[in-house]
Amino acid sequence: MRDQVIATGMVLEATPVNDYDRRIVILTKEFGKITAFCNGARRPKSRLLAVTNPFVFGSFKLYEGKNAYNLADADISHYFEELRSDFEGAYLGMYFLEYAAYYTRENNDDLMMLKLLFQSVRAITKPKIDNRLIRAVFEIKTVQVNGEYPGLPTGRDFLPATVKAVDHIVSSDIEHLYTFAVSDEVLEELLYLGDLYRKRVVDRQFKSLETLENCMLKL
Repeated sequence: MRDQVIATGMVLEATPVNDYDRRIVILTKEFGKITAFCNGARRPKSRLLAVTNPFVFGSFKLYEGKNAYNLADADISHYFEELRSDFEGAYLGMYFLEYAAYYTRENNDDLMMLKLLFQSVRAITKPKIDNRLIRAVFEIKTVQVNGEYPGLPTGRDFLPATVKAVDHIVSSDIEHLYTFAVSDEVLEELLYLGDLYRKRVVDRQFKSLETLENCMLKL
């Protein structure tokens, strides 16, 4: 019998395979980004139906195959069901999943990216936190977590409160990222910085971000 492994992580992607199966991509603490096949996961009464959706976070019981893992079971702690009724939040979350999938690799130590992803998706479910601020914080922190933070750009003067906010974002523990609010003027500058950093390090457009912009969602 093949050895079973347990991985803690979040589902980034879920794709139909054949009539009843699914292929999922999970960002895990132990193995980085991995692919797993889920036999029968699309059958209405399958125990894997609910645990193989994007955003699902928990422990996944896997068997290692030749080119991918096979999912046997899962113990889920967070389904983030709130996003099902939040169109804007769902697409913002999908953007975060795409961003994480872009940056991460199999067998990499991507624990910090996993923590950032989890805390950012959880922040979306908090009505008191502005989605635009969540986006800006995520974009700035992502480049810092991945060792590509270039500092504040030269040639433009930023508000002192913006400089303070950026310092908080890049220096704080991920668990304490979403603990502050800013004025509209500072938020505008943070969004500018997040967009600037993303364009510097990412060589493609994310489909979920396209959808947000096409729907004129003011993030």
